[in-house]
Amino acid sequence: MNYRLEVLTPMLVGDGDALSPIDYMVWKDQVNVLDQERIFKLLSKGPRLDGYLNQIKKAEKLDFANWGGFAQNYAGRRIPFEHSSCTPNWERQRAEHCHIPTFARSVRGPYVPGSAIRGALRTALVASRIDEKTLAAVEQALGGERPSRRPAEVCEHRALARDSRPGTGDQFKSIAMSDSSTVDASKLAVYMLRTATLLENRSAAGKFELGWKIAGRGSVEGRRVDEGTPVFAEMARPGTVIEGSLAERPFFATQEALTGLHWREPLTVKALCEAANAYAGIALANHLNYANITGMRALGENIQVLQARLAAAREHGTACLLALGWGTGLLGKSAWPKVEDESYRRVMSKAPFYSRAIRTGFPFPKTRRIAFLGGQPGALPGWVWLEAQ
Repeated sequence: MNYRLEVLTPMLVGDGDALSPIDYMVWKDQVNVLDQERIFKLLSKGPRLDGYLNQIKKAEKLDFANWGGFAQNYAGRRIPFEHSSCTPNWERQRAEHCHIPTFARSVRGPYVPGSAIRGALRTALVASRIDEKTLAAVEQALGGERPSRRPAEVCEHRALARDSRPGTGDQFKSIAMSDSSTVDASKLAVYMLRTATLLENRSAAGKFELGWKIAGRGSVEGRRVDEGTPVFAEMARPGTVIEGSLAERPFFATQEALTGLHWREPLTVKALCEAANAYAGIALANHLNYANITGMRALGENIQVLQARLAAAREHGTACLLALGWGTGLLGKSAWPKVEDESYRRVMSKAPFYSRAIRTGFPFPKTRRIAFLGGQPGALPGWVWLEAQ
């Protein structure tokens, strides 16, 4: 059995690496990643090496007037910007905002690690099996003088094992998934993203409007979008198709394995897809509500297209929608997607990182990473169609 992954919105599954502003130069609406080893070998034959090393040591961005020829002739990779509007936005940014997260790469080229897909499926499976009692147990673990450092660990184990007895195995072991095949480098581009937030509407009490986050300085109202701090990332374009292998391990379907692991039945690809689609349905409804509140029409239309694909995935049976990789936000990683529940907000208020946001009374979470398409806010990053074949 194989899996087929189709990118629906710009997607980045990274390996933690990023291009610093002295690793590349921007020229002709593309990011030219310098082959530094080749440049060092060339300059070592003449007197210019010291000058180049001094500039790398001191500069925030490389001086195109002096070193632009290297971007043209000694680029190891050339990654186009998604749209020409990205270039002037990049030029206006300080160097600390010009680090570009890159796609995961092996010696063969860019690829999607199987662990990234398994992680998204695992989150959806846990979400399908936990309830209000689980939230109450997590809330109790967070209380007291010495709150647990991993309050949800036991709950996750019970959800995946379907049994609290010792020796019960994690059902996810019955699914095997490989890393993907190599992604065609021509399918990658550097996208610009900004962080949208909610601001209180001054003219209507209890209403909210769009704002854009500025790094270290709060936020500005929606019409001043160009003042919002952009982030640039190497992402796969919508329409990119990636494949890999997938299998249900037959050993875990034997009666001996089921008895020894205390399972009623093995986990199947169909059950995983049903859980993932249920999770995606809740998340997309929340995102659509956010788009309606903020008035981002193009984003709302894109989410409605995703909801139509979700309906098709449910009819298919062994296909699902997933939010994968970088930029998907809390709703792409939380095992409780019903973020409007009062019990959930109460639990999250006990976590120092989220307590302030909960106290404001705003819809939670109040921020989203938005990928710009053609210079306009148009999509949530990371949504893919996953199909077992």
